[in-house]
Amino acid sequence: MPRSLFGRSLLMILFPVVVLQLVVGFVFIQRHFAQVTTQMASSVALELNYAADQVEEMDSLEEARAVLFSLEQPFNIKLELETGQTVSPAARFYFYDISGRVLIASLRDDIDRTISVDLTKPNWTVGVEIQTNLGVLHANVPRSRVSARNPHQLLVWMLLTAIILTVISALFLRNQVRPIRMLAEASEAFGKGSAMPFHPSGATEVRRAGTSFLAMRGRLERQIEQRTQMLSSVSHDLRTPLTRLKLSLEMMDEDEETQLMQQDVEDMEQMLDVLLSFARGDSLENTKAVNPQDMINKVVADCKRTGLEIQFDFDNQTPASSKMNLRSGAVSRAITNLLSNALRYGEQVALNATLSEKYLKVIVEDNGPGIPKSERENAMKPFVRLDQSRNQDSSGGVGLGLAIVADVARSHGGTVQLSKSEKLGGLKVIFTIPR
Repeated sequence: MPRSLFGRSLLMILFPVVVLQLVVGFVFIQRHFAQVTTQMASSVALELNYAADQVEEMDSLEEARAVLFSLEQPFNIKLELETGQTVSPAARFYFYDISGRVLIASLRDDIDRTISVDLTKPNWTVGVEIQTNLGVLHANVPRSRVSARNPHQLLVWMLLTAIILTVISALFLRNQVRPIRMLAEASEAFGKGSAMPFHPSGATEVRRAGTSFLAMRGRLERQIEQRTQMLSSVSHDLRTPLTRLKLSLEMMDEDEETQLMQQDVEDMEQMLDVLLSFARGDSLENTKAVNPQDMINKVVADCKRTGLEIQFDFDNQTPASSKMNLRSGAVSRAITNLLSNALRYGEQVALNATLSEKYLKVIVEDNGPGIPKSERENAMKPFVRLDQSRNQDSSGGVGLGLAIVADVARSHGGTVQLSKSEKLGGLKVIFTIPR
């Protein structure tokens, strides 16, 4: 079955038409034309039997030929007699000659002599050779006398009509499916965070679905904008007292207690930045065509400047078209988060990226403690910090690292998978984005 709506709908139209034509062709041609051909061939067979009988009753060849000459006009058949020859029971016809098979069978049934039938002669004639005791009787019979001439015309008209109706149906169906395809493309683009222009069109039901989609998209965009503005305001309001606290601590005498308080303030600022980054997501960034290899090279270079070692490999399987539509800032932050988590919990980190015609796949592995299989789903939830495999006291976060990565992947229509690294023994994160 076709997977597309256009293919399935077109098949629903073509299947009954083809079946109807097959049924009509079988019933009308095989029955009606076969019966007509049999009746007409039987009438000609009687005349040929009579001519052969007259030839065998004559005493000489000249008398037999004279009799045949007298029968040509009333029978409307060209008759000739040749001696010294024999007839081999053969039949020649074209493969598409439907009524010819019935004609040959009928002549053989009605003529009780050895005969040969040739339906490939020019000028639409049927060549019949009949074995007699004086020689071979050659008869050239007009095809119009032994079979109906319009079965082929019926098939041609049926085929041409089916082609014309199929083209018209395909064009009409394509116009009906186009609004559905546009709605699907707009929905897919919005799922990846891009607002594609869309205007409802097509049938009433499709227009209603398109209008509902636009209303839903507008509500979601307003909700994201309001959430971002609210959190920005909260962040601004919280930063003011934090700044006052930092100034007050700097003016105090430095001792162990003030240092701990300063560390608490810095942790609060860091948590506030992470929370705001997660809440804002990448809604303020537009997608654009970028080179993933250049983007990842920059991320790795920034991490290496801190003195950390990363095993990096990039496999570009499409060098002719290396660009893809991404929110480069969001994807860069996601890969940075993966590398930061890997470097925080492991001493060896490997990053492997693959760019194919269908997707961009980034794999980050480390030799850290990893995450148990039962906890991997919870690890990607916001504000979840694991107590066993990852030490929350040393993380300095609020449990949003993998949640941000998963959010970025989903906004691009991709996925994030966690597993155990067979190469390094720690955590393996597979970050995939379709092209």
